[in-house]
Amino acid sequence: MQTNTAITPSTLSVKDLPWQIDWSKDKCTICGRCVAVCPVHAIELGVFRKRVVDARINLPAKPSTDFTIYYGIRQKTDPAYACIGCGMCNMVCPNGAIMPMRSDENDKLRFHIDRGGQPRRRGGRRNATDGILDRIKFMRISMLTDPALDAGRHEFELRTLLGRVLPPEENLRHQSENGWIPPVREIYPLMIGSMSFGALSPTMWEGLQLGVTYLNEELKMPVRICTGEGGCPPRLLRSRFLKYVILQIASGYFGWDEIIHSLPHMKEDPCAIEIKYGQGAKPGDGGLLMWYKVNSLIAAIRGVPAGVSLPSPPTHQTKYSIEEAVAKMIQSMYMAWGFRVPVYPKISATSTALAVLNNLTRNQYAAGLAIDGEDGGTGAAYNVSMNHMGHPIASNIRDCYLNLVRLGAQNEIPLFAGGGVGKNGNLAANAAALIMLGASGIQIGKYAMQAAAGCLGSERDRCNICNIGLCPKGITSQDPRLYRRLNVDDVAQRVVDLYLSFDTELKKIVAPLGRSTSLPIGMSDALGIDDYNAAERLHIKYVV
Repeated sequence: MQTNTAITPSTLSVKDLPWQIDWSKDKCTICGRCVAVCPVHAIELGVFRKRVVDARINLPAKPSTDFTIYYGIRQKTDPAYACIGCGMCNMVCPNGAIMPMRSDENDKLRFHIDRGGQPRRRGGRRNATDGILDRIKFMRISMLTDPALDAGRHEFELRTLLGRVLPPEENLRHQSENGWIPPVREIYPLMIGSMSFGALSPTMWEGLQLGVTYLNEELKMPVRICTGEGGCPPRLLRSRFLKYVILQIASGYFGWDEIIHSLPHMKEDPCAIEIKYGQGAKPGDGGLLMWYKVNSLIAAIRGVPAGVSLPSPPTHQTKYSIEEAVAKMIQSMYMAWGFRVPVYPKISATSTALAVLNNLTRNQYAAGLAIDGEDGGTGAAYNVSMNHMGHPIASNIRDCYLNLVRLGAQNEIPLFAGGGVGKNGNLAANAAALIMLGASGIQIGKYAMQAAAGCLGSERDRCNICNIGLCPKGITSQDPRLYRRLNVDDVAQRVVDLYLSFDTELKKIVAPLGRSTSLPIGMSDALGIDDYNAAERLHIKYVV
């Protein structure tokens, strides 16, 4: 309770906040756990003074003023400490005395939090309606016309290729003229996309790496993970597990000094090199690792001073066209690893993706193309980029695949799709739909954080403070007080569980198609949707 406070036009009440703390005085034992665990310090222990009214009949001539004092939980009304609804206070409360409640009005804090001329930097996700992927159905069930398979009894080869696959005659010509053919990797079609060491906490990043290693070493599933921009710890670069990792170079070139210095000491080549030109959550805009997360370890790996914000340029400043990018960047990365490692670009989903793809088809060094759709999540984008820019991944990947079909190159350059896959929990169904629309593989990021570490963010703007280093679960924080809440082994175990369940569901989808030895890439006759315009746009069946 605040007293003797001047009320100004900018004064807020608890009612004005998007999340309001419901606290029960009767249940609370004032243990202080909720206050200690709150990542944004939205609540505090307070002293309350309450007037007691004496209602007896025989009152003295001069009534007395009696007060009672008690201690309780007070919610702050300063927007800088606004509750994010993560519910950590409820998780640690032994008596269930406290709970964040959603306001009955939407987005009440929009203008309050923009005060001072600074736009709100929401980290995490795009608040959008359901995407088209969740509406696609798999219509082609073989039954008696073709031999359908039993997902539980048949063996499946759910593998895809990363690398330029030239026709046999082209391979022979390359071998005779250069003694070299483009390197190709056989990998699992579901990849963990680029999330940097810096964006994620050390425990989260290590847990993902450990889970991927277990999948490869013990379960023989060739799962790959991308480092994202920012480099990676030297011990990974010098370990034999580097072959399960895709190293990313991006417009900021952060961490590449460490990678170049480690080249002579690498025991294994990385799986591939990904050159990031764009990201679906912020197309045409550079990323930003805020100073909250640039501790001494991150600064050392990235080769920058500690405690400074690290903005990435919107694109590689030395590259002004896709032709120049291929000539300079892709070939230079090939040369760095002796032409043994596939190199491919990653771009945002956009109407210009076809122009990029057409240029890649004319170059023997392009190992593929990764396209990131508008529903991708990141903690490094502004609201205006996340909510108002980009291109849906379904139609973009379909356009690119059909263009390859027209060129007769659909089996040469693999397309990798990402951005909002599994956004509503339908990971295997979304991935299968994109594969049948033409993708050779799928990249996920946000879904891995939700499944492996229990990310609390939601499309209704719950939590979503990935960018400022106060993640209540310790997923995207560089603060030891927060990231110690994560257990590396638990994260790794959940990554393994995620892939095993995905593998089972994907087999359940492709088994009725009668496919067991190859992915149904481009098998669009198996797809249907109840939206006529969407069916026409994607060239799939319209069903009602």
